[in-house]
Amino acid sequence: MKIICYNRCSTCKGILKMLDEKNVEYDLRDIKEDNPTRDELKKWHEATDYDIKRFFNTSGQIYRQMNLKDKLKEMSLDEKYDLLATDGMLVKRPILFKDDGEILVGPDVKKYVESL
Repeated sequence: MKIICYNRCSTCKGILKMLDEKNVEYDLRDIKEDNPTRDELKKWHEATDYDIKRFFNTSGQIYRQMNLKDKLKEMSLDEKYDLLATDGMLVKRPILFKDDGEILVGPDVKKYVESL
């Protein structure tokens, strides 16, 4: 499995710790160092049944500073993909890619890892 995290995020640290304790192998990608591209985000979103808002880090500073709560309502889906691709801190984490191809985002990752 693959997981995208931010190394200073307490939720991500907890997920990685659980995976390590369960001896689960994973490939790690730091979202700050290797921000997802627009094409990746579009592909991931289309592979899930999540609303695009699930991919936004709604508790992050950038989200609040940009007043995205209100602005997202007026943006097209393509504009949202473009915006997410500008900064990894806008993207909800962790993002987990299961070996069967399923993609989980945010709280769903924790639920899945706890079930392992």
